Amino acid sequence: MNLATRPSRSRLRAACLLTAAAVLVGATTAAAAPNDPSHRPPSHLQRDADAIHAAGAIGVTVHYSAPATIRTARSGEAELGTGRPPPRNGYYRIGSTTKTFVATVTLQLVAEGRLRLDEPIEPWLPGLVRGNGNDGRRITLRQLLQHTSGIPNYTALPAAVPGLYSARGYRENRFRHYRPEELVAAALTLPSRFEPGTSWAYSNTNYLLVGMIIERATGRSWGTEVHDRILRPLGLHDTRVPGDDPYLPRPHAQAQHTFTGDDRPTDTTVLNHTVADAAGAMYGTPSDIDRFFTALLSGRLLGPAELAEMQRVHPIPDEPGRGYGLGLESTELSCGGRYWQHGGDVLGFSSENGVTADGRRAVLVVKNGVDENDEAGGARVDAATRTLIDHALCAPDSSRP
Repeated sequence: MNLATRPSRSRLRAACLLTAAAVLVGATTAAAAPNDPSHRPPSHLQRDADAIHAAGAIGVTVHYSAPATIRTARSGEAELGTGRPPPRNGYYRIGSTTKTFVATVTLQLVAEGRLRLDEPIEPWLPGLVRGNGNDGRRITLRQLLQHTSGIPNYTALPAAVPGLYSARGYRENRFRHYRPEELVAAALTLPSRFEPGTSWAYSNTNYLLVGMIIERATGRSWGTEVHDRILRPLGLHDTRVPGDDPYLPRPHAQAQHTFTGDDRPTDTTVLNHTVADAAGAMYGTPSDIDRFFTALLSGRLLGPAELAEMQRVHPIPDEPGRGYGLGLESTELSCGGRYWQHGGDVLGFSSENGVTADGRRAVLVVKNGVDENDEAGGARVDAATRTLIDHALCAPDSSRP
């Protein structure tokens, strides 16, 4: 899920333990030349990155882009106690940012007439979504994409995903393969949260179902469709759907997650992300993710009608100024207007981004180090991240990063 744009950290635990800290400048993992002035962070970008670190993040990396401009800033450590900064160019687990890729593919299929947003999902998944008030005959594809289906969240069940809930559970399950069908079945042991279309609640289960529908409609996995429709055309060579491979390529920071009740973080860098599937399984580099979002918002991946559907937001309850579209979120800017994004949180990794409506300016914040025991500290980190994004996107021409 997200950070400046995501629900509170308590909802994050249920909604987005799936959903990152390193930054890639350019399309490869080659480090930027240290004396290249275009990569030197301006003082306020560095100041805001330092504020996030001071608020409690172990390591912070910021990537800012605009036409003919790239700026990065780093603060803190790639691994606690080493003094080593987060790598300038590295990989991270993008978590629930995966949802925007999946939603984009879905809307491309809608444009092709292969899927319809407002028809029930039952014909694609006959009999799968049934029980405890959950009924695929009354739930549409749009409601899955927008989290208005009422389907409960499987990551709220420790018994279903023990690796997300304790250091021991992580160690015993980090290599475990999950099938989306078993995760959906676990979710459906819970009652529907509300009548479809009547409210909003973030649920990773929704996107497991969307991934399954993509496969039924195309005959190929959602990951293959993401690769062929987005990653390859845009040249996003450092972004992957890893399947059962639990390892990140190098360079990368260390994911460090302090589970509830623990007094020190666990290294959670290794993780089989079939536990997330279409809800959050991908990894990539911030440069790649930046290029994806700028291409999306500038109209290179979707036609005007489909992009407009993606940007029709439902207000997020109890979070004024925020809304959720179809795999894309919006947040109001202090200078007027709004920015678009979808962050991600995985065990020990957290990321948030912001892109202007025209896709011309973007900023990405990536952190390693999550402490479930420090709700107040998490709120401070979130607030500092929101501040950085707002400052970066609202800066006047004369002082932009």
